[in-house]
Amino acid sequence: MGTDADDHIPYYKRVVLKLSGEALKGDYSYGISHSVIDDIAVEIRALHDLDVEVAVVIGGGNFFRGAGGDQLGIDRAAADYMGMLATVINGIALQDALGKKGLDVRLVSALEIKEVAEPFINKKVRHHLANKRVVIFAAGTGNPYFTTDTAAALRAIEIKADLFLKATMVDGAYADDPKKVKNLAKFNHITYDEVIARELKVLDATAVTLCKENNLHIKIFNVTEKGNIVKAVTDKNIGTSISAEADGGNHD
Repeated sequence: MGTDADDHIPYYKRVVLKLSGEALKGDYSYGISHSVIDDIAVEIRALHDLDVEVAVVIGGGNFFRGAGGDQLGIDRAAADYMGMLATVINGIALQDALGKKGLDVRLVSALEIKEVAEPFINKKVRHHLANKRVVIFAAGTGNPYFTTDTAAALRAIEIKADLFLKATMVDGAYADDPKKVKNLAKFNHITYDEVIARELKVLDATAVTLCKENNLHIKIFNVTEKGNIVKAVTDKNIGTSISAEADGGNHD
Protein backbone atom coordinates (compact mmCIF):
# COMPACT_ATOMS: atom_id res chain seq x y z
CA MET A 1 0.00 0.00 0.00
CA GLY A 2 2.21 2.83 -1.25
CA THR A 3 1.68 6.49 -0.45
CA ASP A 4 3.48 9.80 -0.84
CA ALA A 5 3.18 10.36 2.90
CA ASP A 6 5.88 11.62 5.26
CA ASP A 7 8.20 9.42 7.32
CA HIS A 8 5.62 8.92 10.06
CA ILE A 9 2.98 7.35 7.82
CA PRO A 10 3.44 3.69 6.83
CA TYR A 11 3.80 2.81 3.18
CA TYR A 12 2.39 -0.66 3.84
CA LYS A 13 -0.62 -2.03 5.71
CA ARG A 14 0.33 -5.65 6.41
CA VAL A 15 3.95 -6.77 6.77
CA VAL A 16 5.83 -9.95 7.52
CA LEU A 17 9.05 -9.40 9.46
CA LYS A 18 11.68 -12.13 9.23
CA LEU A 19 13.87 -12.09 12.35
CA SER A 20 16.89 -14.37 12.57
CA GLY A 21 17.65 -16.14 15.80
CA GLU A 22 21.11 -14.56 15.69
CA ALA A 23 19.49 -11.12 15.95
CA LEU A 24 18.15 -12.06 19.39
CA LYS A 25 21.43 -13.07 21.01
CA GLY A 26 23.02 -9.62 21.04
CA ASP A 27 26.56 -9.87 22.41
CA TYR A 28 26.03 -13.40 23.72
CA SER A 29 27.51 -16.38 21.90
CA TYR A 30 24.10 -18.06 21.99
CA GLY A 31 20.68 -17.67 23.61
CA ILE A 32 18.52 -14.58 24.02
CA SER A 33 19.55 -11.11 25.14
CA HIS A 34 16.84 -9.52 27.28
CA SER A 35 17.78 -6.02 26.15
CA VAL A 36 17.72 -6.98 22.46
CA ILE A 37 14.37 -8.75 22.55
CA ASP A 38 12.92 -5.89 24.61
CA ASP A 39 14.14 -3.33 22.04
CA ILE A 40 12.60 -5.37 19.23
CA ALA A 41 9.32 -5.59 21.14
CA VAL A 42 9.31 -1.80 21.60
CA GLU A 43 9.75 -1.30 17.85
CA ILE A 44 7.07 -3.81 16.91
CA ARG A 45 4.74 -2.04 19.34
CA ALA A 46 5.56 1.29 17.67
CA LEU A 47 4.81 -0.20 14.25
CA HIS A 48 1.55 -1.66 15.56
CA ASP A 49 0.62 1.78 16.94
CA LEU A 50 0.89 3.13 13.38
CA ASP A 51 -1.95 0.76 12.48
CA VAL A 52 0.31 -1.66 10.61
CA GLU A 53 -0.66 -5.34 10.82
CA VAL A 54 2.47 -7.22 11.87
CA ALA A 55 3.40 -10.88 11.52
CA VAL A 56 6.84 -12.13 12.51
CA VAL A 57 8.66 -15.21 11.21
CA ILE A 58 11.38 -16.11 13.66
CA GLY A 59 14.52 -18.18 13.18
CA GLY A 60 16.36 -20.36 15.69
CA GLY A 61 20.04 -19.93 14.87
CA ASN A 62 20.83 -18.56 18.32
CA PHE A 63 20.19 -22.07 19.65
CA PHE A 64 20.56 -24.46 16.72
CA ARG A 65 20.79 -24.33 12.94
CA GLY A 66 19.67 -27.33 10.94
CA ALA A 67 22.38 -26.72 8.36
CA GLY A 68 24.97 -27.21 11.10
CA GLY A 69 23.82 -30.71 11.96
CA ASP A 70 26.52 -32.31 9.77
CA GLN A 71 29.19 -31.20 12.21
CA LEU A 72 27.46 -33.21 14.92
CA GLY A 73 26.81 -36.22 12.73
CA ILE A 74 23.07 -35.57 12.77
CA ASP A 75 20.90 -36.40 9.76
CA ARG A 76 19.85 -33.21 7.93
CA ALA A 77 16.12 -33.80 8.31
CA ALA A 78 16.49 -34.48 12.04
CA ALA A 79 18.70 -31.41 12.41
CA ASP A 80 16.14 -29.25 10.62
CA TYR A 81 13.42 -30.38 13.03
CA MET A 82 15.71 -29.48 15.92
CA GLY A 83 16.12 -26.04 14.33
CA MET A 84 12.34 -25.71 14.04
CA LEU A 85 11.97 -26.41 17.75
CA ALA A 86 14.56 -23.71 18.45
CA THR A 87 12.32 -21.23 16.61
CA VAL A 88 9.45 -22.18 18.91
CA ILE A 89 11.62 -21.28 21.93
CA ASN A 90 12.31 -17.89 20.39
CA GLY A 91 8.66 -17.47 19.49
CA ILE A 92 7.59 -18.03 23.09
CA ALA A 93 10.16 -15.49 24.29
CA LEU A 94 9.07 -12.88 21.75
CA GLN A 95 5.40 -13.50 22.54
CA ASP A 96 6.13 -12.84 26.21
CA ALA A 97 8.12 -9.67 25.42
CA LEU A 98 5.37 -8.31 23.16
CA GLY A 99 2.69 -9.18 25.69
CA LYS A 100 4.53 -7.10 28.27
CA LYS A 101 4.25 -4.16 25.87
CA GLY A 102 0.48 -4.48 25.94
CA LEU A 103 0.06 -6.29 22.62
CA ASP A 104 -2.32 -9.15 21.93
CA VAL A 105 -0.12 -11.85 20.41
CA ARG A 106 -0.69 -15.26 18.84
CA LEU A 107 2.10 -17.79 18.43
CA VAL A 108 1.45 -20.01 15.42
CA SER A 109 3.53 -23.13 14.82
CA ALA A 110 3.90 -25.23 11.68
CA LEU A 111 4.54 -28.18 14.03
CA GLU A 112 1.71 -29.22 16.31
CA ILE A 113 2.57 -28.07 19.83
CA LYS A 114 -0.90 -27.23 21.06
CA GLU A 115 0.18 -26.50 24.62
CA VAL A 116 2.07 -23.37 23.54
CA ALA A 117 1.02 -22.49 19.98
CA GLU A 118 -1.86 -22.51 17.53
CA PRO A 119 -1.64 -24.50 14.29
CA PHE A 120 -1.32 -22.51 11.07
CA ILE A 121 -4.79 -21.89 9.62
CA ASN A 122 -4.58 -19.15 7.02
CA LYS A 123 -8.08 -17.75 7.52
CA LYS A 124 -7.62 -17.66 11.30
CA VAL A 125 -4.26 -15.90 11.05
CA ARG A 126 -5.68 -13.25 8.75
CA HIS A 127 -8.54 -12.79 11.23
CA HIS A 128 -6.01 -12.23 14.03
CA LEU A 129 -4.17 -9.61 11.98
CA ALA A 130 -7.37 -7.82 10.96
CA ASN A 131 -8.25 -7.65 14.66
CA LYS A 132 -4.93 -5.97 15.49
CA ARG A 133 -3.22 -8.99 16.99
CA VAL A 134 0.47 -9.58 16.30
CA VAL A 135 1.16 -13.05 14.91
CA ILE A 136 4.45 -14.92 15.40
CA PHE A 137 5.15 -17.79 13.01
CA ALA A 138 7.42 -20.52 14.38
CA ALA A 139 8.74 -23.87 13.10
CA GLY A 140 9.31 -22.63 9.57
CA THR A 141 7.18 -24.44 7.02
CA GLY A 142 7.07 -27.57 9.18
CA ASN A 143 9.21 -29.37 6.62
CA PRO A 144 12.96 -30.06 6.55
CA TYR A 145 15.22 -28.63 3.84
CA PHE A 146 13.42 -25.27 3.77
CA THR A 147 14.95 -22.11 5.23
CA THR A 148 13.09 -19.65 7.42
CA ASP A 149 13.55 -17.12 4.59
CA THR A 150 11.43 -19.39 2.41
CA ALA A 151 8.95 -19.88 5.26
CA ALA A 152 8.68 -16.09 5.64
CA ALA A 153 8.07 -15.59 1.91
CA LEU A 154 5.49 -18.36 1.89
CA ARG A 155 3.61 -17.04 4.91
CA ALA A 156 3.71 -13.47 3.56
CA ILE A 157 2.14 -14.63 0.31
CA GLU A 158 -0.45 -16.79 2.07
CA ILE A 159 -1.67 -14.00 4.34
CA LYS A 160 -1.55 -11.44 1.50
CA ALA A 161 1.08 -9.20 3.09
CA ASP A 162 2.15 -6.03 1.30
CA LEU A 163 5.81 -6.29 2.30
CA PHE A 164 8.37 -8.92 3.28
CA LEU A 165 10.89 -7.35 5.68
CA LYS A 166 14.17 -9.23 6.00
CA ALA A 167 15.97 -8.06 9.14
CA THR A 168 19.73 -8.53 8.87
CA MET A 169 22.95 -7.44 10.58
CA VAL A 170 23.90 -5.15 7.65
CA ASP A 171 22.11 -2.17 6.15
CA GLY A 172 21.06 -3.72 2.85
CA ALA A 173 22.16 -5.81 -0.12
CA TYR A 174 25.68 -5.67 -1.49
CA ALA A 175 27.48 -7.42 -4.36
CA ASP A 176 29.67 -9.15 -1.74
CA ASP A 177 29.96 -9.41 2.03
CA PRO A 178 30.52 -5.81 3.25
CA LYS A 179 32.13 -7.17 6.42
CA LYS A 180 34.85 -8.80 4.34
CA VAL A 181 35.15 -6.49 1.32
CA LYS A 182 35.70 -2.77 1.94
CA ASN A 183 34.18 0.16 0.06
CA LEU A 184 31.28 -1.76 -1.45
CA ALA A 185 28.29 0.28 -2.62
CA LYS A 186 24.90 -0.71 -1.23
CA PHE A 187 22.06 -1.33 -3.64
CA ASN A 188 19.18 1.05 -2.98
CA HIS A 189 17.04 -1.05 -5.28
CA ILE A 190 17.56 -4.28 -7.16
CA THR A 191 15.25 -6.60 -9.05
CA TYR A 192 14.38 -10.19 -8.17
CA ASP A 193 16.16 -11.37 -11.31
CA GLU A 194 19.33 -9.48 -10.42
CA VAL A 195 19.40 -10.96 -6.91
CA ILE A 196 19.12 -14.45 -8.38
CA ALA A 197 21.58 -13.86 -11.23
CA ARG A 198 24.20 -12.30 -8.94
CA GLU A 199 23.62 -15.08 -6.36
CA LEU A 200 23.42 -12.49 -3.60
CA LYS A 201 23.45 -14.08 -0.17
CA VAL A 202 21.05 -11.66 1.51
CA LEU A 203 18.06 -13.94 0.91
CA ASP A 204 17.47 -17.57 0.03
CA ALA A 205 16.97 -17.98 -3.75
CA THR A 206 13.77 -19.98 -3.26
CA ALA A 207 12.32 -17.15 -1.19
CA VAL A 208 13.24 -14.61 -3.86
CA THR A 209 11.63 -16.75 -6.56
CA LEU A 210 8.43 -17.06 -4.53
CA CYS A 211 8.31 -13.30 -4.07
CA LYS A 212 8.97 -12.73 -7.77
CA GLU A 213 6.18 -15.08 -8.84
CA ASN A 214 3.75 -13.33 -6.51
CA ASN A 215 5.05 -9.77 -6.95
CA LEU A 216 5.77 -9.40 -3.23
CA HIS A 217 7.99 -6.42 -2.39
CA ILE A 218 11.05 -7.27 -0.27
CA LYS A 219 13.07 -4.91 1.87
CA ILE A 220 16.45 -5.80 3.40
CA PHE A 221 17.49 -3.65 6.38
CA ASN A 222 19.71 -3.52 9.45
CA VAL A 223 17.76 -4.52 12.55
CA THR A 224 20.62 -3.64 14.92
CA GLU A 225 20.01 0.09 14.38
CA LYS A 226 17.33 1.24 16.82
CA GLY A 227 14.19 2.47 15.12
CA ASN A 228 14.86 0.69 11.84
CA ILE A 229 11.94 -1.73 12.05
CA VAL A 230 9.56 1.23 11.90
CA LYS A 231 11.71 3.11 9.39
CA ALA A 232 11.76 0.09 7.08
CA VAL A 233 7.99 0.50 6.70
CA THR A 234 7.76 4.29 6.82
CA ASP A 235 10.95 5.47 5.08
CA LYS A 236 11.59 4.31 1.51
CA ASN A 237 15.26 5.33 1.80
CA ILE A 238 16.09 2.71 4.43
CA GLY A 239 17.77 -0.52 3.34
CA THR A 240 17.51 -2.21 -0.05
CA SER A 241 14.23 -2.70 -1.90
CA ILE A 242 13.76 -5.75 -4.11
CA SER A 243 10.94 -5.78 -6.64
CA ALA A 244 10.18 -6.54 -10.29
CA GLU A 245 11.27 -3.28 -11.88
CA ALA A 246 14.70 -1.66 -11.81
CA ASP A 247 15.15 2.03 -11.02
CA GLY A 248 18.42 2.51 -12.86
CA GLY A 249 20.51 0.43 -10.45
CA ASN A 250 21.12 3.30 -8.05
CA HIS A 251 23.51 2.83 -5.16
CA ASP A 252 24.33 4.84 -2.07
